[in-house]
Amino acid sequence: MATVQFLGAAQEVTGSCHLVTMPGIGRVLLDCGMHQGGDAVDRLGDETFEFDASRIDALVLSHAHMDHSGLLPLLAKRGFRGPILCTAETVELLPIMLEDAAGLYERDLERKNRKLLRKGKPPIEPLYTQADLETVFSLCVGQPYDEPYSLLPGLSVTLFDAGHILGSAVVQLEFSERNQSKKLVFSGDLGKKDTPLMNDPTHLTDASIVLMESTYGDRDHRSLPDSIVQMEQILKETWKQGGNVLIPAFAVGRTQEVLYHLGAMHQRGTLDGWQIYLDSPMAHKVTEVYDHWLHTLDCGGVKKLCDTDISFLKDFLPRLSVTSSTDDSMAINRIKSGALIIAGSGMCTGGRIRHHFKNRIWDRKTTVVFCGYQARGTLGRLLVDGLKTIKMFGDEFAVNARIETIGGFSAHAGQQELLNWAASFTSQPDFYLVHGEPGAQDALASELWKRHEIAATIPKQGQTAVF
Repeated sequence: MATVQFLGAAQEVTGSCHLVTMPGIGRVLLDCGMHQGGDAVDRLGDETFEFDASRIDALVLSHAHMDHSGLLPLLAKRGFRGPILCTAETVELLPIMLEDAAGLYERDLERKNRKLLRKGKPPIEPLYTQADLETVFSLCVGQPYDEPYSLLPGLSVTLFDAGHILGSAVVQLEFSERNQSKKLVFSGDLGKKDTPLMNDPTHLTDASIVLMESTYGDRDHRSLPDSIVQMEQILKETWKQGGNVLIPAFAVGRTQEVLYHLGAMHQRGTLDGWQIYLDSPMAHKVTEVYDHWLHTLDCGGVKKLCDTDISFLKDFLPRLSVTSSTDDSMAINRIKSGALIIAGSGMCTGGRIRHHFKNRIWDRKTTVVFCGYQARGTLGRLLVDGLKTIKMFGDEFAVNARIETIGGFSAHAGQQELLNWAASFTSQPDFYLVHGEPGAQDALASELWKRHEIAATIPKQGQTAVF
């Protein structure tokens, strides 16, 4: 019998990884993501595979975010040589994401090894190298949405638009076992309906088993119009008090949507005198990729972008400045007021946003705006939960800044949208909830049964399901 083993994002949000075993066909991984939070060296050192990487026949990648793709270089290092199927957009985004993560890992490793050498201890050997990155890139196969692809003999894979970020996919595996047709559907991360730029998530109707994300299974987001009003009010109030705004943003998805909304505010004349700084070299590269694929996105609210050569980085938001060098980034901190700074990482686990915190989070005129999910254990989550002091760079900082969360800018479907997506299946498949924290999963499972009589299982790490 075919099985799926839940090896990541089981009762947690990060580290997506599921192993599908199909007798007579092969073994396929769905995603190979890293856990987020903490030092990159320690984080990678804690990651283990509960399988022989060299015996995995293929991998299907739902999208480019690191909690779904971040362990691909380690997988290659351990001997994986099968095809990596994903959308063409993800093929273009993946090198940006993995190269940036590798640079962060190398810097953390160099810093840690200097400390070890000073103590007379042997250095830590890198867990993967540039050669492993190149192997990953060489294995990637880009595939359009909605077109079946023969990944292995007897296995057809179709990718559908998940509406989460550029290139994100709902994955469908279809094969026969003992003359019985079987379909596994993996939601990846589902986006929201009517989101600027992103197309609506594809709803499917037929499956034997469904693996569905549950990140926001316990709540709905604020409406987009209300969120825009909230954003305008926050900026207006901070502008009046002569402050600055910090927006920690994921380089893929959140940054581009925030830029879109700021551009729309500029077009409406409601942006006051803010000068926008995109202080993320990676987000800059990603935004250029978005420009390349704008013709495939939802042009309902961005006709001016999609019908002309105007891009995010040009006339749509003329007050935008892109900072590339470290010196340019540091220079922003000399600005006394009127600076709106977008920087990674989105959960504040690293990147330039932490340096901006160092210079501004103790200032009562500063406002920090969170627009994306903050996982347990991350600095972003601690700030959202009201922590009054934080430790960074060996020092302690008072959190005097105003902390705001705008849920309507989230890239994830809320509870009602998840319920609607699940209810689209008419074949009564088995449901398994992944990529969510226990409270959110319990709430979603309860509502699935109450409203649609769908009995959803919440698997534990390492648990196996037969289908």
